Amino acid sequence: MFQASEIERLIADGLDCEFVDVKGDDGVHFSAVVVSPLFEGISLPDQHRMVKATLGDRLDSGEIHALGLKTYTPARWTTVRSSLGY
Repeated sequence: MFQASEIERLIADGLDCEFVDVKGDDGVHFSAVVVSPLFEGISLPDQHRMVKATLGDRLDSGEIHALGLKTYTPARWTTVRSSLGY
């Protein structure tokens, strides 16, 4: 079972992020908001692949059953973060 804080750390350690917030309290289902300048010009599916790559095989092995992602460039984040409650 994982803590949201551990997933947050893995993402932040593996990707140049301006903001990472992971939520989830059952140890296997999580949602994350990730803001990175590396997402500029990258398709949404590729952004999600980049984030998932920071978790190694934890998703494929079932250690993390589900991870819902919202990914943003820093410019887009400035326009949407208040609507998301940040």
